[in-house]
Amino acid sequence: MSDILITIDGKQCVAKEGEYVLNVARRNGIFIPALCYVTNCSPTLACRLCLVEVDGKRAYSCNARTKEGMSVITKTEDIEKERRAIMEIYDINHPLECGVCDQSGECELQNYTLEMGVDSQRHCIPDTHRPTKNWGLIHYDSSLCIVCERCVTVCKDMIGDSALKTVPRGGTELDKSWKDNTEKDAYAMWNKLQKSIIGVASGAETLDCTFCGECTAVCPVGALVGSDFQYKSNAWELKKIPASNPHSSDCSLMYYDVKHSSIKDSQPKIYRVSSDHNYAPLHGAARYGFDFENIIAGKDEKTFAEAIELLKTKVDTIAFDSFITNEEALILQKLKEKFNYRLVNDDALAYQKFLKAFSQTSGVSLYSGDLQKIRESNFVVSFGTALKTDSPNSGYAMNNALLLNKGAGLYFHPIADPIVSAYSKNLLSITHKVGAEEAIAYLLLDLFGDKAAMPQSLVDYLATFHTMSKKTIQESIKEDVKEMVKDEESGEEKEVIKSVTKMVDKEIDIDTNALLELIGAEADLSEKIEKLLDKKDSFSLIAGEDLYRHPRAENIAKLLGFIEKYTAFNVMIIPSRTNTLGVALICALDEQKGSFTLGYNVKADFTLSALGNGDLAMPALNQQEGTFTSMNKRVVPTNAALAFKGYCLNDIANVLGLESEWTIDYTQELPLSKGYESREFDTLPNTFDNSGYENRGYLLNVQSVTGQEEVEPLAEIAVFDSVVYLANPVLHFSAFTNKAHQLNTTGALYASAEFLEANNLKEGSVVHISNETGAKLVVSVQLDAHIGGLIPYLPTFDTKLDIAPLFNNGYRFAKLTIRGVDHE
Repeated sequence: MSDILITIDGKQCVAKEGEYVLNVARRNGIFIPALCYVTNCSPTLACRLCLVEVDGKRAYSCNARTKEGMSVITKTEDIEKERRAIMEIYDINHPLECGVCDQSGECELQNYTLEMGVDSQRHCIPDTHRPTKNWGLIHYDSSLCIVCERCVTVCKDMIGDSALKTVPRGGTELDKSWKDNTEKDAYAMWNKLQKSIIGVASGAETLDCTFCGECTAVCPVGALVGSDFQYKSNAWELKKIPASNPHSSDCSLMYYDVKHSSIKDSQPKIYRVSSDHNYAPLHGAARYGFDFENIIAGKDEKTFAEAIELLKTKVDTIAFDSFITNEEALILQKLKEKFNYRLVNDDALAYQKFLKAFSQTSGVSLYSGDLQKIRESNFVVSFGTALKTDSPNSGYAMNNALLLNKGAGLYFHPIADPIVSAYSKNLLSITHKVGAEEAIAYLLLDLFGDKAAMPQSLVDYLATFHTMSKKTIQESIKEDVKEMVKDEESGEEKEVIKSVTKMVDKEIDIDTNALLELIGAEADLSEKIEKLLDKKDSFSLIAGEDLYRHPRAENIAKLLGFIEKYTAFNVMIIPSRTNTLGVALICALDEQKGSFTLGYNVKADFTLSALGNGDLAMPALNQQEGTFTSMNKRVVPTNAALAFKGYCLNDIANVLGLESEWTIDYTQELPLSKGYESREFDTLPNTFDNSGYENRGYLLNVQSVTGQEEVEPLAEIAVFDSVVYLANPVLHFSAFTNKAHQLNTTGALYASAEFLEANNLKEGSVVHISNETGAKLVVSVQLDAHIGGLIPYLPTFDTKLDIAPLFNNGYRFAKLTIRGVDHE
């Protein structure tokens, strides 16, 4: 879209041709009220408050698209009269319970009632009984609902669950006399309000969704709230502490809402997590998994001294995970350089190697994609990741692009996902063979690569997968007609074939792509993709953990580098943990442990832990300040919501001679050679501006890399008979999410209804799982209604389940034997 100029209230504004007037106004600091519109979602026209004049005619700014030279007036006497009448209607029969309402103090109905000067009521109508609904983590009070439809819109356009809809309310029909005595837009809104309420889209009593909680974030009143937060606090009592999502690599902006625990207990407590919903969504683990702090009475001086002594005399390895800050990663690297410790982090090492191989063929140190580019695309491909659970925010971005940009896309994964498949009718979900990711990378290069620019050796190799054959057009038409006519033996079909095939007798070339068969895709996939590509000009590719855990990870990474370089795709490689990218850039990681290991949030010979299960307690991420390196390649700050009374990693480093007063003193020392900047922690912003631009921290500097344009031929795909996947269910990422009281649960073997039926199992059945090396696990089975197919999965979030020995090859898919107890 090209830049144009429009005028709003006499102010000249730059806009993209065709964007909504309301968004232009917001970007330029011009206030237009709106109760129903959510940025990055489609308009519903439910509230009509955003009424303006466009070139002398009434229009709704949430739905009016910009044109060159357009003149917009946001306030006139008639417009303000209409807006006041709308707010008057909204206030009819709205319960007067502001003193105990969870939204009071940040309620948009309150704000706009005051803004529009509603101090009297001209309308009345009998109220309708509207019962409350308990939907698990979410509570719905329909008596407070103003049916703005934000929840419906964000669930469909942003999240992709489409779990809510408007349903009949059964309200009293408006007397026709009101039509003559009520402003036009106010009456239309009132008429709709009387007829509708929010309900579950499936028609069930319970909400069937991924429980991201975004509906509660966008609700302008107190109708939708977190069940755990209901009646716990007034909004004005809470102190908002800006932070970044500690559970996954989107590192989205969020706020810990904190106040004292009770009248008798002055200790601060996190009551909920909130967000700037107009700019970035939060997934459910970030929203509900907030209270994973490590509470201890005080410093354990004896154990601290023991840790120091071990680090001086016995420790030769530090093993850690990627749920740490950049500053902590740098401390560990400095300790390695000073004492020659081995640093072991399997997750970050796999990512580090993958990124290095990617850089060799792409010619750049980092991938080009990010969540914003995905949202702006109109063709999105995802492979190598169970998108819904691995990286929910990537899924939200993909869904948003498909719906708002009239986009299309491809989703490759061995496990069928009905939620992702339902994002759009223009999304092809390809349930491929396990291990076929390398073939998929070759297929994407073949379908989308610029053959004129690619190395000739690669072009020639791709050509070997194609087989050309001759077929007469008559034969082709016969096949098409047989597909269209069900009764192949009917005389009618024979007559159709006979009459049509008389017209043509030429031969055509048929191109068969062997890659499609190798991955287990339909033979006509290329033709289907070709149709989806019509008028598509902005491309994103999402690549995930399955790829850098793959036995052929290095070659897949090089192929991804070629895709980055020789196709139109902006590639994004999802870091699997909160700070996997940061650790991979900052630390020189080792393959093997030595003889004595100190673990940081990893069980070892001596363990430092924020989980409460180690030798020396450490602070959790909601008790620390520092930075993460997000999947958007942005260095973002996070702040401590709660104090920690024990020692931290910097205390250990200081005794060992590194000597920095605060952990955040290391923020400005992050390595420039890896794209970081020398900037102090307290100078880093953590906001979005009105345009939606992510003004958080800073972007890493991408650097040129000299590499080689060589890849290996496609390896033979191993045959997997009984396969189990390594993944977490919705709402879980690690032991830290499982520590939160709203999310705490017991891990299980998660399986589809199809798997349970095929194996004569039911939910709650106990199974024995083993591999060829003798590793064993006894676990119960739990139904996951949001997956399909015959591949179950095991989680990592429950530390009581020893999963690692079953997946000893590092790949996320393992050949495992599953036996039901009843079958022995």
